[in-house]
Amino acid sequence: MTDDEIPLCSAKGCALPATFAHRWNNPKIHTPERRKVWLACDDHRASLGDFLTARGFLRETVPFDPNDADGLAV
Repeated sequence: MTDDEIPLCSAKGCALPATFAHRWNNPKIHTPERRKVWLACDDHRASLGDFLTARGFLRETVPFDPNDADGLAV
């Protein structure tokens, strides 16, 4: 990511900046410590989180800081 790129929400068609990171994994295919990340804006935090929760995938939701180099690396 370059300095002028702003990470966007992962919701389909959304162009808002990300403010939260949903960290998740699918226990059928990922090791327990593996985390994938969906970014969410304020408007889509609940809907993306609900989708992951309904499938038993959501592990945590944390504030997203685009200046944190390790923010996505888990």
